[in-house]
Order: sequence, then C-alpha cells, then structure tokens
Amino acid sequence: MTCWLCVLSLPLLLLPAAPPPAGGCPARCECTAQTRAVACTRRRLTAVPEGIPAETRLLELSRNRIRCLNPGDLTALPALEELDLSENAIAHVEPGAFANLPRLRVLRLRGNQLKLIPPGENKLVILLDYTFQDLHSLRRLEVGDNDLVFISRRAFAGLLALEELTLERCNLTALSGESLGHLRGLGALRLRHLAIAALEDQNFRRLPGLLHLEIDNWPLLEEVAAGSLRGLNLTSLSVTHTNITAVPAAALRHQAHLTCLNLSHNPISTVPRVRLRELHLAGALLAVVEPQAFLGLRQIRLLNLSNNLLSTLEESTFHSVNTLETLRVDGNPLACDCRLLWIVQRRKTLNFDGRLPACATPAEVRGDALRNLPDSVLFEYFVCRKPKIRERRLQRVTATAGEDVRFLCRAEGEPAPTVAWVTPQHRPVTATSAGRARVLPGGTLEIQDARPQDSGTYTCVASNAGGNDTYFATLTVRPEPAANRTPGEAHNETLAALRAPLDLTTILVSTAMGCITFLGVVLFCFVLLFVWSRGRGQHKNNFSVEYSFRKVDGPAAAAGQGGARKFNMKMI
Repeated sequence: MTCWLCVLSLPLLLLPAAPPPAGGCPARCECTAQTRAVACTRRRLTAVPEGIPAETRLLELSRNRIRCLNPGDLTALPALEELDLSENAIAHVEPGAFANLPRLRVLRLRGNQLKLIPPGENKLVILLDYTFQDLHSLRRLEVGDNDLVFISRRAFAGLLALEELTLERCNLTALSGESLGHLRGLGALRLRHLAIAALEDQNFRRLPGLLHLEIDNWPLLEEVAAGSLRGLNLTSLSVTHTNITAVPAAALRHQAHLTCLNLSHNPISTVPRVRLRELHLAGALLAVVEPQAFLGLRQIRLLNLSNNLLSTLEESTFHSVNTLETLRVDGNPLACDCRLLWIVQRRKTLNFDGRLPACATPAEVRGDALRNLPDSVLFEYFVCRKPKIRERRLQRVTATAGEDVRFLCRAEGEPAPTVAWVTPQHRPVTATSAGRARVLPGGTLEIQDARPQDSGTYTCVASNAGGNDTYFATLTVRPEPAANRTPGEAHNETLAALRAPLDLTTILVSTAMGCITFLGVVLFCFVLLFVWSRGRGQHKNNFSVEYSFRKVDGPAAAAGQGGARKFNMKMI
C-alpha cells in the first residue's frame, strides 16, 4: 500500500491512448481474469486506456508517458484496490481524479513530475488542499523524490484510514502541524532526507495515535527540543544520521510507553540514564558509557552499540544483564580484560546478531572473537589487578597565596585505574572538572592560584574494576605578605580565612541544637503554667464570721434564748 509523489522525467516517444479492444482488455495490456489484474507497463501510453474491465482490482500503468490525471479517468473502476502510476510524466492531478474509488488502498505515483504552476508565478511544487479527499480507504502514502517545498493545511484532509505516511527527499524546510493534524489515525510517520533544522512543539500535538516516528538524514538537525515530542505516546523512536550530540533525555521524559530508541549514526559521545527495552546507538562516535547509564533498563532485551569507539562495556553499567538477549558491540576497539568478563562468560548464550565482537588489545589476542576464546585464556587476560598507588609517602606542602600547587598520585593496576581527588570540602575533582583544581594526565592534582581556604587534607582515589586505593596529602596556604597586598585585598582574604566552610553535617547539627533549645523553652513555660494553675486552686475565697448578740433581761431575753445567731460573709 504505497503512494509516491516523485519528480522524474524520461525523454521517450509519446503515443496516444490505446482504443478499447475487443474481449474486454485494452490493447497492449495483459489481463488476468483470476486475479482481476490489468498490466499495461512500458506501453508508452499518454493517458489511462479505455476499455479496462469494471471489476479490475489491480491496475499497472507504470513506466508510461501519462502526463495528467483528469476527473473521470478512473471513475469506471469502483472495484479498484491497487493503482500503480509510478515513473510516468504526471505533472497534474486534478481535483476529483480519484473520485468513485472507495476500495483503493494502494496508490503508487513514484517518479513523476507533480508540479503546480500558478498564473504569473514561478514554478512552485506544493500539495494543494483536498488533494486526496476521495481516498477514504487509503492506508499508506509515500511522498518523495520531488521538488515539494510546501504542504497546504488541508492537503491530507479526507485520508481517514491512513495508517502510514512517508515524506522523503523533498525540499521541505518545515513541518506543518495543522496539515498533519488531519491524520488522526496515523500510526507511523517516516521523515527522511529533509532539510529541516528543528522540530517545533506543535508539529505532532494532534497525532495522539502515533506509535512509530522515524527521522533520518536531517543534516541540519542539531537538537531534539524538550517539548518537540509533546502530545505523543510513542513506542518506537528513530533519529538517525543527524547532527544531534546528546541523547534527548528531556524530550523522552514523558514517553512512558517508549520501548525502542534508535540514535545510530549521530555524533553522541556519552549516554545518560534511559528506560527502554531496545536501544540502538550504532555508529554514534560513542567513546564512553557513563557508570550506571543503563540502570533504568530493567527489561532491556536488545542493545546495539556497534561501530563506535568503546574500549569496554562494564557489567556495572546495567541494573541486570539477565534480561539481555541480543548484544552488538562489534566494530569497537575492545580491550579484552576483566571488564568484559561478563560478556565472555555469556558468549555461548548471547545473540551477537551474526556480528562477533573481537579483541583489539592485548596484542596476544588481537583479532580473536570473544565467542571463540578458550576457557584457558580467561585466567590469563580476564583477571583484574587491584590498583596500587606507588608513592605512599605523605606529601605536606606549604605555599603562599597565589602560587600553583601540585600533588603526585601515580597508580598501577589491571586494567589501568582512573585517578580522582577529593578536596577538604568533600568536592570530587576529575580530569574533566572545571575550575582552579584539575587532575592532569598521570593522576597529578594541580591547584592554580592557591588560596588560604584551600588548606586541608586532599585524598587521592585510584579505582578500576578490581577495587580502589587511597592516598592523602596536606596543603597549607599562607596569606600573601601585607607588603604585596592592598588594604582591600588583605581585608577580603582575612574574611575568607575566617569564614568556615559549611558542610551538611554542620548544618544538621546546628539545626538540631536550635530545635532542642526551642522545645526546651516551650516545655519550661508549660511547666510554669501548670504549677501556677495547681497552686491557684488551693486558695480559699470564703470565710465565716460568728457574731453573738448581748444578753438582755426581760422578755426580750427569753425570746432570745435560742443560742447565738451566726451568718457567713464572702470575700471577693
């Protein structure tokens, strides 16, 4: 099911269309009743021949001299399912040319001269609105090998059943998200050999059903922007033969269903952490695979790193190699040492896809395929030797501010160990570090323009697949003599020397002490309130006053013989 729009002209003799023949088959054509096919290839026809049986399903008109498709040329063929018009001289497809073809699923127009020449303008190649509006059953369309420079907004309107679209070898310099938005059922999009420099955010937003996206041979493409794949739910992505220099991790962050990624033949030097089942990075100038780069590949089954610059691929790069079925590391200058032991141990079960990796070093096994190595070689070449730092004498250096300082750290081991340093502020320094401190070839630490705050103990760490070794050196930097400094410089250096470096431990201890002090004050206040409230409840606010009246002689006295009178008084 292919549809090509191409530019190709051949100077051959033009013949008129053949008249309808007897027997229901056009002249110079071959008809097959069983398959309902009509083949008119290489007949030098200048138009669609008449007399084609109405029940024809397959019509071959390739390699003729047909110049134009007009309305009505194919309307008598309602049962047509496949039409091949490739390698003709077609320059115009008039609206309605594909009308009354409800069953057409395959359309081939490769190698033609589809051009539009508007009045008063120069030659311009475009896809007009509603060019394919009558092809409701078309499933696959390929547009390529022409001078196409523009696709109108509604060029793909009407392609309701289209599942695959290929655009290649055109003069397109941009993609129209609005024109692609009419292809709601599109499942695969292939964009090859185009001069497009960037992918924009809105290019694919209206393609929610797109599962497979292929971008190949875009020499101007240098970056896949973070939002360029927004709105997609891809399962496979291929970006090959471009000039991108890094894995587009930001653009892939929201592709939760992506299982296959092909970034072959790009100038990519390192690999970040990615989550996939199938990863292709062939011919990508890859020199280093960062530690734990494939840690997220918990279900990785196929890994293709062929034709790169890798000297090794360590097992620690993966979360687990038990799910790995196919591994391609051929075409790399592999150093056969203990770092590749995990591959050698699985050499009988791993699938190398017919391309066996071979050793580049050491010289004794150079050119030997890993699968063919005898077991006796494993104990000779695939054994690691732990790093050992040669000079163990403690280096104590005292320098004046502004001087350059160097500490030596030479280590040996098998394979050759890598050397890194750790500063008194617990900051790692490697060969790729930027700043005043760096590691020179051979493991030497160089500190340029030393300052008093650089004083302290430095740790050298030499490591390889067999283990690591450490070494210590101390540095004391004295302030520059006052005679050589301005008052402002002296004041600034004094403040810098007095300013103690803050690390995570200091911050945590200070925070804990502050919290404890605050909680202690709050608790003390609550205790005071509790004691005060308990003591307040024991005070008595009432007291009794007893008053006895004087005795009076006579009847009054008799009336008062009932005892003393009492009453209470309340104090507020």
